[in-house]
Amino acid sequence: MIFRSRSPLMRNLCVCQGCEKKPKRCAFFISSGLHLKAMWKFECSCLPLADSLDSCSRLIIEWNLPSSLCPCVEPTMHLSTNSLHSWQDYYLWRCLPLSSPVALLLHWPLTIYHCLQLYGMASDAFEKFNIHYLGPEKELSQLAVFGELMALLPGVQLQIEFFGPSVPQFRDGETINLDRYVRCSDENCLCKSLCQSSNSRSSGTKSTMTLKLHKGFYHEKFRHMDSHPQLCIAPNAGIAAYPSWLPSIELIKEMSMPAVFTDFCEEAAFLAAECITSITGSPPSIPIQLNPFRQPMLMEDQALCIPCYSNCFLFDTAVHFIKHAFPELRHSRSARPRDLPRPSSLGWQADL
Repeated sequence: MIFRSRSPLMRNLCVCQGCEKKPKRCAFFISSGLHLKAMWKFECSCLPLADSLDSCSRLIIEWNLPSSLCPCVEPTMHLSTNSLHSWQDYYLWRCLPLSSPVALLLHWPLTIYHCLQLYGMASDAFEKFNIHYLGPEKELSQLAVFGELMALLPGVQLQIEFFGPSVPQFRDGETINLDRYVRCSDENCLCKSLCQSSNSRSSGTKSTMTLKLHKGFYHEKFRHMDSHPQLCIAPNAGIAAYPSWLPSIELIKEMSMPAVFTDFCEEAAFLAAECITSITGSPPSIPIQLNPFRQPMLMEDQALCIPCYSNCFLFDTAVHFIKHAFPELRHSRSARPRDLPRPSSLGWQADL
C-alpha cells in the first residue's frame, strides 16, 4: 500500500534533485513548489508540531497555487444533496484536475461535510448550524480551508467552535469571520476582489462562516457555553491512547449529542469504539468505515507497521436521540450507515 506514480507531479517525487534523502512528504512539496509555504508547511515533517502551533497566530489565506488548481471562488455548478461520495466527485464539481494537491488540506472540511451527509444533515433543513470540533492541532494553522464549507452548505450560517489544549493561550476566545475562500496565486483572479458573489439557497440568504477558539478540554469548557451543537466531531482523536477523552465522552453521552470520531487506522478506530461503547453502553450507529475524504497521503513516522492516513476511518456514538434533539429532521429520512465506494484515485496517487 504505497503510492505509485500516475502523473508527472507524483513522478517528481522519485527524481527531485537534492531531496533524495527527504521524507516523501517533503519531497512531494519540494517537487510541487509548495515546500514550507503557506498552509502546506504544516503538512511537512520539516516543521515540528510545536513550531506549527507557535506559528498559528495569523490566518493564512493563500493556496500558493494557480486558480486552475485550487477552489478560490464560488463553484460554477449547483451541488445537489448527497452528491459527493469521493474525491473524484468533489474535483469534478469544483472543476479541478486530479493533479491538484488541495485534497491534502481539504480533508478537514470535506470530512465534516461527509459526516453531515451520513446523518442526513447536509440538506435544506438547517439555516443555521453549530459544530463543536474537538482536539484540533495542525488545523489551527489551516483554519482558512474550512471556508470551503460555505460552498458545500450554501445559504447556511455556519459556526464551528474549536476546543482543545493545543489552542494557544493568547487565542483563547478568539472569533474569526470567514467571508471568502482561500486565494489563488493569480494576480487578476476574482478571488482578489473585495466583493465576491456568494452561493445561497432559494431564500437568498448569504453563506456565513464563524470560527471560535477555546483553549481547554471539551468537558471543562462546555459547562460555560450557551450554544448546543448539532454535531460534534473529533478528528484523529486517538481515544484509546488518551484517558483525558473519557470525561468529554461522558458529557457527550449526557447531552445526547451526535458525535463522530476519526482515526488514522482501523485498529485505532476499533480500540476507540470499544472504549466509547463501554461508556455509552451502545455500539456505534455508524459502524467503523473508511472515510472517502481521508487525506490521500500516507502518514510518516508512525509507530504502527500498517498504513495510516489522517481522518482515515470514522465511526460515531449512538445517535438514536438525533430526531428528538432536532425536530427539523423528524420527518426526514435519516441516513443509514452504508458501504461506501472506494474513492477514485487522484491524479498523483494510487488507490488506497
